[in-house]
Amino acid sequence: VQLQAFGGGLVQPGGSLRLSCAASGITLDDYAIGWIRQAPGKEREGVSCASRRDGNVLYADSVKGRFTISRDNAKNTVYLQMNNLTHGDTAAYYCAIPPGCWRISADQVMGVPLYRGQGTQVTVSS
Repeated sequence: VQLQAFGGGLVQPGGSLRLSCAASGITLDDYAIGWIRQAPGKEREGVSCASRRDGNVLYADSVKGRFTISRDNAKNTVYLQMNNLTHGDTAAYYCAIPPGCWRISADQVMGVPLYRGQGTQVTVSS
């Protein structure tokens, strides 16, 4: 199983980025999908999770209303649209395949991932 995230970069506060994650060796339609981020010196956050079938989509409180997770099963790809970015969004972002989506805390919306891909760095700076 390989999950390769890309689309990160340097963006100014208030800007937008769209991350993509291409999967191979696994059919995303069979699983819940999610995005994790980790900044230096901070706990890992499970920022977004979408269930396989029931339409359940969860976001961490810190990104609610600004981030949108989606999937294209035909392309076996997951996306994370990030709008109105702030300095606090600076982190390495990883796509993940969790066992399911549920709210563990304000900043954790998935179980421990079954698979986690290589990350892409997002830096928000003026």
